[in-house]
Amino acid sequence: MNRQSNTYTIIYATVLVLLVGVGLSVVYQALRPKQEENIANDIKRQILASALIVPSEGENIGDLYNEHIKKAVIVNSKGEEVDGNALEVNVSEEVKKPAAERLLPVFECETSAGMKYIVPVYGAGLWGPIWGYVAFDANGNTIYGAYFAHQGETPGLGAEIEKPKFQEQFQNKDIFAADGKFQSVKVVKKGQEPGNGEAYVHAISGGTITSQGVSKMLENSLEPYTEYFKTLNEGKEATK
Repeated sequence: MNRQSNTYTIIYATVLVLLVGVGLSVVYQALRPKQEENIANDIKRQILASALIVPSEGENIGDLYNEHIKKAVIVNSKGEEVDGNALEVNVSEEVKKPAAERLLPVFECETSAGMKYIVPVYGAGLWGPIWGYVAFDANGNTIYGAYFAHQGETPGLGAEIEKPKFQEQFQNKDIFAADGKFQSVKVVKKGQEPGNGEAYVHAISGGTITSQGVSKMLENSLEPYTEYFKTLNEGKEATK
């Protein structure tokens, strides 16, 4: 065949594309299990981080997760357990649904400070999605710890939501008012603190929109858990 002909060029390019495509497909399939494992481990790491559990250097995150997470369930807006795998729930899709239709994951975590109940949160920042996990005390009201992450917030500004300085503000905040009404935790600028007893933390300086996103994310993500949190508190009262 004439190597200078158009036919040769087309055949050569076609064969090359096919070979490269097959090669990439084989590599992808070979690496896929490891990629999925890494994604699962990162989710487990985030869950544990909200309960203030951080793996030491070289510690296996899967083993640490299995050691501390005693139960992972899905509940509905009535506080009832439903079938399913809590780790497989797509929270980014669930938060778009009406509260009554959502699948709500809960992770029961044993810590040195007692049993904590961890739930995921998901919302929108300035440039993209923000998400995280919030750990509650056994009363289903007081926040024990929080972990937040983002996809593309501005470094030094909105991206500060992933820093301990911001996250630690949420510790010991109550999401229910004294009368039992859900109030969430507001993220407000200094000098604009609510004077009605609502729980709040201070917003990130220069990260107003991201801070507002965190505030909305918490309210939207946590309110559907209201009945479940109440059952935790009722269960605690019953054991006294």
